[in-house]
Amino acid sequence: MKIDSITLRELRMPLRYFFETSFGRTEERRVLLITADCEGIEGWAECVAGEGPFFSDEWVETAWATIREFLAPLLIGQSIAHPKDSAALMSHVRGHNMAKAALENSLWDAEAKATKQPLWKLLGGTRSEIDCGVSIGIQNSHEQLLEKIEAELAAGYQRIKVKVKPGWDLEALAKIRKRWPDILLSCDANSAYRPSDLLHLKKFDEFGLLMIEQPLWHDDIFHHAKLQRELKSSICLDESIRHARDAETAIDLGACRIINIKVGRVGGSSEAIAVHDICERNKIPVWCGGMLETGIGRAHNIALSTLTNFRLPGDVSASKRYWTEDIVEPEIEVTSRGTIVVGESAGTGYVPKNDLIGKLTVRKEVIRSRAASV
Repeated sequence: MKIDSITLRELRMPLRYFFETSFGRTEERRVLLITADCEGIEGWAECVAGEGPFFSDEWVETAWATIREFLAPLLIGQSIAHPKDSAALMSHVRGHNMAKAALENSLWDAEAKATKQPLWKLLGGTRSEIDCGVSIGIQNSHEQLLEKIEAELAAGYQRIKVKVKPGWDLEALAKIRKRWPDILLSCDANSAYRPSDLLHLKKFDEFGLLMIEQPLWHDDIFHHAKLQRELKSSICLDESIRHARDAETAIDLGACRIINIKVGRVGGSSEAIAVHDICERNKIPVWCGGMLETGIGRAHNIALSTLTNFRLPGDVSASKRYWTEDIVEPEIEVTSRGTIVVGESAGTGYVPKNDLIGKLTVRKEVIRSRAASV
């Protein structure tokens, strides 16, 4: 498969509802889409870098510049036997996993279309239906939080995850558990706590949580291992796992009992599969995390979630939770039993709405060679 050109598009898309974590509130997404033209076949993917360097040191501007100046020139004009081969071509550039993931994943979509098979089967998936949970951000009040949880449970979602931070944690969790003693419940701290909060974090054990996600520093494994030994609740690592080696280290040190795989965070589907495989060999369950993606990025998450060790419901929910109108058709829907049925169409199975994408695009660049772009 020869890579002829790469197109970058930035879209501005307001969220239906704000989404707040321990590091801030998001009301509008700057969406960076990647299209790889491979001998007349278009592969689509989404760079999940945020509006600022908060979840990660990557953000939209660094991703755009790094793809344009360094990564795309390494790929354009190359013929590759398999999408995973692109990772080696980009390996001389350190870091920038989200930018790399967008490029690699666009090639996975193109390869699936070229070989006329669903992306999930190309990735090695085995499930035709995946289990879904939801991630609910910090709200304006506990009452508003409970209302949102009630709505998501009514919609059939199998797992509820709530964002927490100091001052928005124990009371919120207590109210949730009082109202719903038996639901599958998790919390996500996005690195809001420190080892000095040990006695406070031990109180989380009272709530029968599936997991506490990333309580300590975003780049830490060692202190999470010490914390896990003190908690009954399972720690899930997210930001700390940048590649398969991190997963292996975390497992060996006992830093977690669950791992969240975000394909953008680890640099693409090939590395995500490597993380999945290490976890499976060590009997560590994984699940697929979300990054407020449009249907373009969400479709890749769905495909990845069909691999065998995605044993816990992921943050792969319906388009309507985030967007008034998504940029793919059909829009992503969740069944009343809290699942997404995976189709047999070639590629991701979701078609970009080109007219809507055009209307929402605020910046576009086509990279055809090192010397030419428009």
